[in-house]
Amino acid sequence: MRLRVERQGQGADLVLLHGWGMNMGVWEGLPAEFAARVREHRIALPGHGGSPLGAGPATLASWTDACLAAAPARAVWAGWSLGGLIALAAALRAPERVAGLILITATPCFVRGADWPRAMPVGTLDQFQANLLADPSGTLERFLALQVRGSDGAVTTLRRLRSAIRRHPSPQPEALAQGLRLLRESDLRAELPRLACPSLWLFGARDTLVPAALGEAVQARLPSARVQVIEGAAHAPFLSHATPSAAAMGDFLTEVHA
Repeated sequence: MRLRVERQGQGADLVLLHGWGMNMGVWEGLPAEFAARVREHRIALPGHGGSPLGAGPATLASWTDACLAAAPARAVWAGWSLGGLIALAAALRAPERVAGLILITATPCFVRGADWPRAMPVGTLDQFQANLLADPSGTLERFLALQVRGSDGAVTTLRRLRSAIRRHPSPQPEALAQGLRLLRESDLRAELPRLACPSLWLFGARDTLVPAALGEAVQARLPSARVQVIEGAAHAPFLSHATPSAAAMGDFLTEVHA
């Protein structure tokens, strides 16, 4: 499948992968001064934002390969939530292609377990799946609200999220179902130690979907990981707290390309 990509700017190549149910419009929330220093490659995930879904069952590998096919030969990859999981998979699958990783409220395993307590209860994803079948548009609207719940300026951030995604085609229902399945079933924790590139993990202090405490668990498995918590932010820190998020991303990019 050939995914939809928007490219803009001059400078170091930066791949941007949005989250579940969203589209590339969310990256318009990044400050102009940050966007001016990089060449952005905004990729719409399969079945999202006008990208085709492709035939056959979806797997993390198939979605990752589709993103790799749309990306430049070598770049820093930044991914939000589900997009972060795919960016991490890309770095493990094709290390020569990924110079660095910026993972925004992402985790190698989204579902809580006995040995992974600071994560999302599987019932949360199961409820999303059930609601999706009964009320697709309402489910997405509730998910949008969850992105910013607890953050400073939540109402303003939610308004920006809605505006951004409405400028692009709606996700296909099957893509939403497949994305939830990837979030529920994917687990890259055992592969973290072989991550070859530098990584920055950004968490929101008030995130209810991917708790900031997960940063400690990530560092325990990947001591080289740089973890930063954005105070006052929830699941979309690059929107609700664009300035500190972009500053952290910019500092990381400078170090990677030094």
